Amino acid sequence: MAIDPKTKTVAQTLGVVMTMGALAWASVPFYDWFCRVTGFGGVTGVAEASSGDILDQTIKVAFDANTERGMAWEFKPMQLEMELRIGEEGLAFYEAYNPTDRPIAGQASYNVVPYEAGGFFDKIECFCFTEQVLMPGERVEMPVAFFVDPEIVNDRDAKYTKKITLSYTFYEIDLPDDQQAGLATETDAQASVN
Repeated sequence: MAIDPKTKTVAQTLGVVMTMGALAWASVPFYDWFCRVTGFGGVTGVAEASSGDILDQTIKVAFDANTERGMAWEFKPMQLEMELRIGEEGLAFYEAYNPTDRPIAGQASYNVVPYEAGGFFDKIECFCFTEQVLMPGERVEMPVAFFVDPEIVNDRDAKYTKKITLSYTFYEIDLPDDQQAGLATETDAQASVN
């Protein structure tokens, strides 16, 4: 049985479209994985605990905070900079405040500059690992525990780094289902009282 050339062309075109769609779908998680493994693009590492190996050499870490346009929170670092020995665990705090009359959920994205230092900046604990929900008028202090991996001194490019800037940007996300349900119940209760 011979295949019609038009049918063959349509099948090939659909195959190309489906392959390109699959590659586009897979590119985001693959790129995220690649950045986390290599530190490319300033993505940091995650560690269970500090390295235990602390060098005499010090490095400065600066802290930056931003909010996405339209995000109502006020967000800032509680310290602008600290100096610590390479390998030593640092603890920094950021402050977030919700000045509105409604609960707002947020998620923080982050990066490190210079980019070549990203693979050597390891977070042990961070508010960016989970979504944050602030109630109306709520102000919170959020910690980030980190260290700079001593292997940074052996890296061809990163060994010249004297200062690392850790930057966060908070953006608004949908409230978690349990809190949306609680708000709906509260609104219904208020409506029945009125």
